[in-house]
Amino acid sequence: MTTTGEERTTALTGPWWWARWRSAVLDGSLALVSALECAAEGIPFARDAGIPVSVGIVFGLLAGSVLLLRRKWPIAVVLVAIAITPAQMGFLMGIVGLYTLAAAELPRRIIAALAGMSLVGTMIVTFVRVRQDMARGDLTLGDWFVPFASITTSLGLTAPPVLLGLYVGARRRLMESLRERADSLERELQLLAERAEERAEWARSEERTRIAREMHDVVAHRVSLMVVHAAALQAVARKDPEKAVKNAVLVGDMGRQALTELREMLGVLRSGDGGQRRAASVAPPAVGVAVAEADSRVGEDEVAVEGPYLSELDVLIGQSAAAGMVVDLSVEGDARSYARAVEQTAYRVVQEALTNVHKHAAGAKTHVRLAHRVSEIAMQVENEPPPEPSSASAARLPSGGNGLLGMRERVMALGGVFVSGPTDAGGFRVSAVIPAT
Repeated sequence: MTTTGEERTTALTGPWWWARWRSAVLDGSLALVSALECAAEGIPFARDAGIPVSVGIVFGLLAGSVLLLRRKWPIAVVLVAIAITPAQMGFLMGIVGLYTLAAAELPRRIIAALAGMSLVGTMIVTFVRVRQDMARGDLTLGDWFVPFASITTSLGLTAPPVLLGLYVGARRRLMESLRERADSLERELQLLAERAEERAEWARSEERTRIAREMHDVVAHRVSLMVVHAAALQAVARKDPEKAVKNAVLVGDMGRQALTELREMLGVLRSGDGGQRRAASVAPPAVGVAVAEADSRVGEDEVAVEGPYLSELDVLIGQSAAAGMVVDLSVEGDARSYARAVEQTAYRVVQEALTNVHKHAAGAKTHVRLAHRVSEIAMQVENEPPPEPSSASAARLPSGGNGLLGMRERVMALGGVFVSGPTDAGGFRVSAVIPAT
């Protein structure tokens, strides 16, 4: 992972206004060289001006040392360089100052104005000095040499540092922009990775909840019927051996069906745990892999767990009837096929409602109504009060309190409506309406 912009900023710990110690050493060296240059040039300046040489040297040292401030105040450095141009001092300070000014993030009009002032000042000073030399006879060239020398000298001392500074400043800003974009992209990738991990975790949680709901429906219904048949077997074992044998066969069939469905569920859980371990080993930057694996795993699990269909309701009701429950089934409308999730949810609602009757109202007559409508399917399971108050706990069936909650979650997940509660006659009613699409 690359260093972010914030971390990079905090890592810059140079002295005072310098970002790095290397920059401070460079500026100190340049200021020292500039001070020595100006001090050396201050000697002839002092002689021409008629002032003590020591004053010229001190003035040159102070003026040249201003280059130390080029990163903090580049405008001041350029102004000082322009001011001492008539004394023929500060050539290095002028060149470095113009470069720093052009590379800094300043308005172009300020850069152009100061560069123009430096150009004009250098041109005027060079023009005057060359004419004086020609007047003294030091130069014997023609008059054309004066403007040529002044123009070329001023352009040579001004244009290269300004152009180089503009190029370096533009390149620096481009690199900073690219770095900021890279940091921003990295933060976005980290955010996407976190969201993908959250989405994968949410998908795993939803799949675990779905499988747990399936296991509850399967185990609760099968085991409830097994307990009811076992209680009936205990009651008629001595009185009616033939009926006891029939109940024993039913208990065995129920147990085998429950084991088969449990094996399917456990197989899905094992494959789901393996997928979770694979997903946990994926690095966070692999954003698309985490999402794709979570989605594909959910899709595979849904295919692996084939739920029941509404056409199997007769078998379900027959099992409850074999356990001693009086069940009345009525179907309205023309039966047709629905989406697998719709049929599975409708079947599980009826199954769980019958299981609750076995648990809490054993022996009560139950009415199961199924209505096929144009755009929805409705079901209702209503039981009458049990014949004896003590019969509700005769088989001693435990209740975890998750049946109604699971039914509601199933129906609500498909955009349906679920209502349950006691009836005025003392029974219990479970109603659900599920959209057909």
